[in-house]
Amino acid sequence: MQRLIVDMDGVLADIYAQYLNFEESESGVRRSLESLYSQSESQIFKNIDTYLHTKGFFGNAPVIQGSQDALSKLNDLYEVFIVSSATEFPHSFNEKYDWLTQHFPFITWKQMVFCGSKSIVQGDIMIDDHFKNLDIFRGRTLLFTQPHNYGLPEKGHTRVSSWEEILELLL
Repeated sequence: MQRLIVDMDGVLADIYAQYLNFEESESGVRRSLESLYSQSESQIFKNIDTYLHTKGFFGNAPVIQGSQDALSKLNDLYEVFIVSSATEFPHSFNEKYDWLTQHFPFITWKQMVFCGSKSIVQGDIMIDDHFKNLDIFRGRTLLFTQPHNYGLPEKGHTRVSSWEEILELLL
């Protein structure tokens, strides 16, 4: 059985919706996703560090459309691990664990990996939205489209923009 490594933030959890919600509550202004294209998250959101260190930021993120059903199907066919860089934000451990158990109850605690660097992770396929994680992975890589990577060259990764596209590739 092939091992499938799945990122959490930006692939399962709609982290951009959270950024925009936090920013809007501060400024009263709601920007469109299109206005954020091809810029890093830290360039886009001036208070990103505050957001990421706020209790509830990770725990209240919306689920990316289609991810629950798709991952449930893939979980039957692959050895799935959810891998999230969580050690930078220590309070996020419990929030991420609780979020996964609430929204993806078929994922067991044995399938959750919270780490600092994903360079230690090995598998056959990785789905992630950040080049820094995909570039060091030795297997097949799927780049999940998010504003920070929109329009940038794929650099050998297969770009996907929805969980429907992922299913088409992996089923």
